[in-house]
Amino acid sequence: MIKLFTPFEKIAKSQKAIILAVWVAILLLIWFLGTSGQKHLFPSPSQVLEGFRGLYNEGLVVHIFNSLKLCFISIVLAITIALLFAYSWPIPLLKPVSEFVTKFRFLPFTGLSFYITLVIHDARNMQIWIMVIFLTTFLTTSLIAVIKDIPEEEFDHAKTLKCSRWEVLWQVIVLGRIDYVIDAIRQNLAITWMMLVTVESIVVASGGLGFLIKNSDKFMNHGRIIALQIIILLIGLFLDWSINYLRKALFRYSKI
Repeated sequence: MIKLFTPFEKIAKSQKAIILAVWVAILLLIWFLGTSGQKHLFPSPSQVLEGFRGLYNEGLVVHIFNSLKLCFISIVLAITIALLFAYSWPIPLLKPVSEFVTKFRFLPFTGLSFYITLVIHDARNMQIWIMVIFLTTFLTTSLIAVIKDIPEEEFDHAKTLKCSRWEVLWQVIVLGRIDYVIDAIRQNLAITWMMLVTVESIVVASGGLGFLIKNSDKFMNHGRIIALQIIILLIGLFLDWSINYLRKALFRYSKI
């Protein structure tokens, strides 16, 4: 028992599962006890369950599909653009451009989306490009940080093998850091999924989980709001686990 309170102590997987189960049980107990009275700020489990039923009857599956489709299109476009900026960063002529793109992450969300709406009028394309611009800035920053962290010894090793500058770029940065790129995408996917609901709640014409949250908030249906939060969290965790599993499956050495 003392081991469980000792910092940096390694415990068995079965013990980890028990600890997790205990904390989940405590959380559920607090939820039930905290919502047992007639007056409570947080919706009760029965209200959340009713929220799940109502959402399903209103086409929850279709809205989830719309959100995932928006997320997939946005992240594919953002990855393509961010990789171009990141891999051109070592080139002196293009380095200032890549550095400039990373500074856009400090721009306010509302201000930039206003100018996008002036150029793009289709609701779905508007959502996509708002997502792409914001994700590109954060992803480019992460990818450039990956390149900066490459030890100088790896570049020297490539040079001793008489690789040209372009071969060094390809072998050390592009091929040598694919697993790091996937991990950076996994980390930034959380930002994408969080922003996606916000974007959908601003531009509601195309539906999605953000649209459902906006509607639920409008009618003060707190049970549905919590149900949607649970759905969004579970989908986000599944996407994170999937990408991490893919990285470890394709690049087994990354687990070392």
